[in-house]
Amino acid sequence: MEIEFVEPKNIEKRSFEIITQELKEEHNIVLDEDKAFMILRAIHTSADFSYAESLYFSPDIIEIAKKAFVDGATIVTDTTMAMSGINKRALAELGINYHCFISDEDVAKEAKERGITRSSVSMEKAAECNHPLILVVGNAPTALIKIRELYDEKKIDPQLVIAVPVGFVNVVPAKELIVESGMPCIVNRGRKGGSNVAAALINALLYKLKYERKE
Repeated sequence: MEIEFVEPKNIEKRSFEIITQELKEEHNIVLDEDKAFMILRAIHTSADFSYAESLYFSPDIIEIAKKAFVDGATIVTDTTMAMSGINKRALAELGINYHCFISDEDVAKEAKERGITRSSVSMEKAAECNHPLILVVGNAPTALIKIRELYDEKKIDPQLVIAVPVGFVNVVPAKELIVESGMPCIVNRGRKGGSNVAAALINALLYKLKYERKE
């Protein structure tokens, strides 16, 4: 196997070319043009080609998501890991606020007293925010369950839900609760996902919006 020389600035571009080629030649998959930029970034982050088929996009979600950013929606993540992976420079350039409440003292205290996860309480705290929300969940299915509960109670109405937690306990049904709700969402069905994938999907949207603004 030969080493391919690629200039540092072109490594990501070359990676996307390889992914696109392998999807077509080895998996017989040609991605929808409007969603390819998100699917490619998920695969690029995980080296897992199954995302080409397992990512669910609710109707018109790309335009809905971009509008949410333009309208000043605030990002709330379920973990600091997901937040750390989101490109802060892109957020700053686009004027987008972001929060992760998981380490807040009041959240930790209430979660312990009630015997529930901090991620669940974090979503309750997010529901108290007086601005549009983009909820990004890459680790905790309990956050998704709480989002659905709050939505059914008309206490939260997110502009977008990124639902890609990884794991085994309640992960699959929690994701399906989001799909079935009718909320604008991007969901990776099945057990796979993770905070890195959640961050990658948000970054894909940020980069797309930045690119379109420059055109």
